[in-house]
Amino acid sequence: MSYCLNLRGAVIAVLLSSGSAVGALASDAPPGADVESLLRLARQHNPEVASMRHEANAASERIEPAGALPDPKLRMELQDITKGGEQNASIWPGRVGSTRYTLMQDVPWFGKRGLQRDLAALQAEGAQARVLGTWADIAAGIKLAHAQLYLAYQTEGLTREILDLMGRLERVAQVRYAGGLAAQADAIRAQVELTNLGNELIMLDNEKRMLQSRLNMLVARPADAPLAQPERLRALPPSAQLTLAGLQARARARNPRLFADGASVQAAEKSRELTHLNRYPDFSFGIAPIQSRTRVMDWELMVEINIPFQQSSRRAQEREAQAMLDASHARKEATANQVLAELAENLSALDAARRSEALVAGSLLPQAELTFKAALAGYENGKLDFSTLLDAQRQIRQAKQQLIKAQVEAQTRLAAIERFVGEDL
Repeated sequence: MSYCLNLRGAVIAVLLSSGSAVGALASDAPPGADVESLLRLARQHNPEVASMRHEANAASERIEPAGALPDPKLRMELQDITKGGEQNASIWPGRVGSTRYTLMQDVPWFGKRGLQRDLAALQAEGAQARVLGTWADIAAGIKLAHAQLYLAYQTEGLTREILDLMGRLERVAQVRYAGGLAAQADAIRAQVELTNLGNELIMLDNEKRMLQSRLNMLVARPADAPLAQPERLRALPPSAQLTLAGLQARARARNPRLFADGASVQAAEKSRELTHLNRYPDFSFGIAPIQSRTRVMDWELMVEINIPFQQSSRRAQEREAQAMLDASHARKEATANQVLAELAENLSALDAARRSEALVAGSLLPQAELTFKAALAGYENGKLDFSTLLDAQRQIRQAKQQLIKAQVEAQTRLAAIERFVGEDL
């Protein structure tokens, strides 16, 4: 039961931490400038999380009834309702020959009620783990969509920057063509490049709209509700905190899917124990006062035992329970293998994205900028053709795009890692 309470506390902490979403809704500024503002909204308003939370609460309420005794039964029997034919039939207890009142209580075999209560508690733990799993999936989706929206905005800004640059290059080509220093094809190629950049802006605008609709859906807002432009990405944890052994240990302790599978294994064990107890009989106890006219003249006691005669059927049920337990163990092992393998894969990809960002920022981008400056000066002096200048422009653009994509890739991998370890890093 302490495990259930701790897990329930973890659910509440995950769903209600980091401030209230009410203040975010009341603010004039739309959410989305950072991913935290969207996560706060989703914690409180995402209907899928709310649905799973209500189901978990319902499962918790099944614990007490599972271990309770069944309701007692009261039976009334009217005997000799005509008094040997001396009167018309009557259903009034004082006017019949005798009336028997039987109060009966069913009592299961020793230990069954405790096992049923434990089984319900483990099922409630599994429901609480599914709440955490649902939230982990939704949070990862928000983090991923926010990072992609940041990429779309940054790419749009870069495209507009290149569009402005190409406009200047087109004017340079026009001047050189007018002076007889360059071919008309240079100006035409610059205009074609401008048209391509304009088409890219259209595609980027559509991508932004789709990502905004997805984010609004995840935080339970109208699809066309305004979102702020992402201003920054989350800071990456220090590399020292991202060791594979440490993350695997955290995943084994906190991963929601492993939590749920662990609860399923324990529930299958309790179910097997309960099935074995079905070998033994259940009881019914009863007491019956007998009324004659207006007086209770006699008392009777009763004990009823069901006979577990169909033992072959019970053995089949026990084999079924054992098979379900074996399946639960295998499912948990398969989940652990998948989680740990995907965790290692994403950790490796995060490290690669970090190294790629450092390489682009420290080497490739400065080199591309120097190459472009040299190519522009060479073209203006007539030493290089326009194709070389365009290639240099494309190199600097690709270097900046690679830098942004590496940053977003790192955020994508971080979101996946946090989903596997079951908490933010």
